Amino acid sequence: MLKAVVAHSDKGRVVVMDSITKVTAEDKGSHVVSASHGGVSSGEFAMEVPLSSVFFNDAGVGKEGAGKAALEMLDQRGVAAGTVSHETARIGDSQDMWDNGVISHVNRAARDLGLVPGVMLKSALLRMLAID
Repeated sequence: MLKAVVAHSDKGRVVVMDSITKVTAEDKGSHVVSASHGGVSSGEFAMEVPLSSVFFNDAGVGKEGAGKAALEMLDQRGVAAGTVSHETARIGDSQDMWDNGVISHVNRAARDLGLVPGVMLKSALLRMLAID
């Protein structure tokens, strides 16, 4: 199961992980790209560590928005969060999400950072970290 730092600068770092269950205290302040679905259980794991932002796979969004339910939970804590489209990246494969994921949904905190749907996640996070 993959967990790796894929980008870093003096403005932060990006950690990719195939499952949000792998988030630990050492990830504090990181931008996390997790290949887990964006449901409530994933949001609960993400709230255990103060993160700068966290992204999930939307898993097709599902009934009543279940695949993106974590976004609102995290927004209430002021954590930027979003999903990438399941049509652009495989669920459970964080490297594919990093390489190919297109943002599909964001919460208010993410939008305030300039993260918006329709943009490649990798490009958006590298821009935030001022990495060309």
